Amino acid sequence: MSTATYAVRDSATMLRRNLRRMQRYPSMTLMLLGIPVVFLLLFVYVFGGTMGAGLGGASGGRADYANYITPGVLLITVAGVVQGTAISVAMDMTEGIIARFRTMAIFRPSVLTGHVVGSMIQTMLALLVVTGVALLVGFRPTATPIEWLAAIGILAAITFAVIWFSVACGLVSKSVETASNLPMPLILLPFLGSGFVPTDTMPAAVRWFAEYQPFTPVMETLRGLLLGTGIGNSAWLAVAWSVVVTVACYLWARKLYNRDPSR
Repeated sequence: MSTATYAVRDSATMLRRNLRRMQRYPSMTLMLLGIPVVFLLLFVYVFGGTMGAGLGGASGGRADYANYITPGVLLITVAGVVQGTAISVAMDMTEGIIARFRTMAIFRPSVLTGHVVGSMIQTMLALLVVTGVALLVGFRPTATPIEWLAAIGILAAITFAVIWFSVACGLVSKSVETASNLPMPLILLPFLGSGFVPTDTMPAAVRWFAEYQPFTPVMETLRGLLLGTGIGNSAWLAVAWSVVVTVACYLWARKLYNRDPSR
């Protein structure tokens, strides 16, 4: 059996292990999925009338605001679900199973591959559910099938990047509790960007951060693809941020995973 065959077989085994863990602990998945749904319902039905009127759209109110905030809520979904990835990785590291795997004749990177692919599947399913809820509360995209595919590609790229960040957080944490807290600031990034209000309404210092942080070009690209607003150079920035974060966090995670376990 070739090395590539071993890698695929062991990675598939680790993927099944992670998918079974998700089935075994459905409460964690439901809790992480519930956060963006609650935000969506809260902002549309409690604040939507006032906030939507401030957007200056044709109809105003909740209809415009549901369209505006859905890209931001989708990124909150990504940030929330991958928080579970950090917890799962930290559980493996602190409960000794990684040490056990290291004594076995398996393809070593398959452990991380199983976490990354499993988290991608979980996040894409969560995005499907949240998009469905958004449609129910008034989200009305005008995208063509090609634009939908491009939007899914952008979401997949930023999800892959954030998952590697979350894996690194799980590896660097000394406890599961720490791992659950480290990725949490990601949930705030849509609020400190163009997720819920336009950045030009913010004070200068906050606006500078909001316009140059990684999630803002992703949200602007999603709005452009799904709702027909201007994209500008946001698509290129979104891809660039995704590539940079993926490479940096992958190298960080690989270094942490290969370090001497006795340290």
